[in-house]
Amino acid sequence: METYESRKDVPDKYKWDLNEFYHNDNEWNDDYNKLSELVLKLKDYVGCTSDATKLYDFLNDDIEASRILMNLDAYAYLINDEELGKSENIERISKISNLENEYALNTNFFNSELLKLSKDEYNNLYKNNSKLNEFKIVLDEIYEKKEHILPEKEENIVTTLENAMNNYDEISSTLLNSCHDYGSVVIDGKETKITSTNLRKLYKNDNRDIRKETRSKYNKTLDQYGVISAYLLNDYVKANIEDCKLHNYKDAWDAKLTNLHMLDKAYDAITEVVESNTNVLQNYYKLYKKALKLDKLYQYDLSLDLNKDNKEYSVEEAQDICLKAIKPLGDDYYNHFKKVFDNHYIDYCTYKGKCSGGYSLSTLDKDSRILLSFDGTLDSVSTIIHEGGHNVHHQYVSENNPIQYRMISSLVAEVASLTNECLLSSYFLNNGTKEEKIDGLQNIIEVIVSNLFGAVREGKMERDFYNYVKDGNAITKDYMDNLTTESLKKYYGDTVELDEYSKNSWIRRSHYYMNYYLYNYAFCISIASYVASKILSGDKDMLDKYIKYLSTGNDVYPIDAFKILGVDITDKKVYEEAIKYFAKLVSSLDEIIKGDE
Repeated sequence: METYESRKDVPDKYKWDLNEFYHNDNEWNDDYNKLSELVLKLKDYVGCTSDATKLYDFLNDDIEASRILMNLDAYAYLINDEELGKSENIERISKISNLENEYALNTNFFNSELLKLSKDEYNNLYKNNSKLNEFKIVLDEIYEKKEHILPEKEENIVTTLENAMNNYDEISSTLLNSCHDYGSVVIDGKETKITSTNLRKLYKNDNRDIRKETRSKYNKTLDQYGVISAYLLNDYVKANIEDCKLHNYKDAWDAKLTNLHMLDKAYDAITEVVESNTNVLQNYYKLYKKALKLDKLYQYDLSLDLNKDNKEYSVEEAQDICLKAIKPLGDDYYNHFKKVFDNHYIDYCTYKGKCSGGYSLSTLDKDSRILLSFDGTLDSVSTIIHEGGHNVHHQYVSENNPIQYRMISSLVAEVASLTNECLLSSYFLNNGTKEEKIDGLQNIIEVIVSNLFGAVREGKMERDFYNYVKDGNAITKDYMDNLTTESLKKYYGDTVELDEYSKNSWIRRSHYYMNYYLYNYAFCISIASYVASKILSGDKDMLDKYIKYLSTGNDVYPIDAFKILGVDITDKKVYEEAIKYFAKLVSSLDEIIKGDE
């Protein structure tokens, strides 16, 4: 895989096309000015809840402001992630952040005003203007949360304070991806810089000394900034807790459950099932260690490919594989997915200064753009089909829902991406060489390790450190180091050796700045494995249900969206089936490997 020193060296065909958002800064500024005027206009709607016609006009202007704001914001962040730390990018983000705050302040009157209405007054609005039914779910969502919305003056103060919370993730990401110097390692006589974007590839190197050196240098640097990282996390958690308390929630967890219309029972069920089946995970690591013929298995060994002759894929080959893998989802889905490649929605290549990882970022009226750290591995192919699943999901939602119901919950969204990863594994098993079958199995197994076992492990950690702060304590480096170490011991048992750097993994976890987001992956991989298995078995009814699920907007709560698929997420059986699915994959991998002995 060709490497690039900077963005200017990357061929255009491997860069995303952002022209659908804005062609240049002038267009961005034009929309910014348009939004500035619209934001000022929104203040004139004070009192609109007493007039059904004026209320309808406000809702339309408000959704238009939201549309423009999301486009401006998305473009600013996409450009910034191309080259982190550039002053003009930071200024653009700051500029839209300030306008976003002004928008919030100018519309804060609305919730408080709506909640002053009696039930009869609220219902009469719809009688006086039937067009308001277009927004009824939106309005009901607000009206049902009377106790959690503050009077206008107080809400304005809180909004101003909330604006200061928005930078924690960006600060952490910039430190990890742009500011830190992790040093270099020498591979085949050539010096290679260690970065967050190439770390996983370096851990795949066959030379154990290189893997160990990479881990040492990377983590020594992380450890130097561990105190700062703990300060950032502690301040974020404290601010989030206090914000939720101000809005009359018991705590941040109560706010999470209320806003998602979720039940503790679902989180308790998945945590109990996973934590009682860590032996299934440990069985995989025992097989992994044996297959690699290692005396001891360290964390820097866990990225190694079981197939030593693994293929390196070009971007074009990766695209072809993804299209073939999603064929079981039908022609319409296939055509939606192909649009991702044809329209240059993906930014593929890595270089110093680019944001690491992968994501799909969409807005109310624009298809998502996908950031990758493509390195030619099967893992990169997996990321394409994963993030492409998010893009197609948003396409279906946009085609089947009015603009006010297009931003679906992340809890629902991850099913779309993880189902695709299950399909990718099946494709390799049915069409690949023996080596590709091993690769395909290892890939989906690692997806489940990360999204089920890993997400529950770190999601439980997140609940623990939130409770720790809620009880009046402060998150420190030592606390997080110890919490991480004890968590890893529970899941690894005696199968993976911990070292002095094992404690540092929390520093890299940007999801901790996303308010209990990690559990979403665990729910969704459980459901995705169920859906994929049904579709691959030829269950036409499940395929129809799945397309209906993908077409559902956020006027349907997650727990009800899952019912479209026939899934009750409070039932332990859902997660027990996911564990069985994982165990079956490990067993199949064992059989293929033994066939080579």
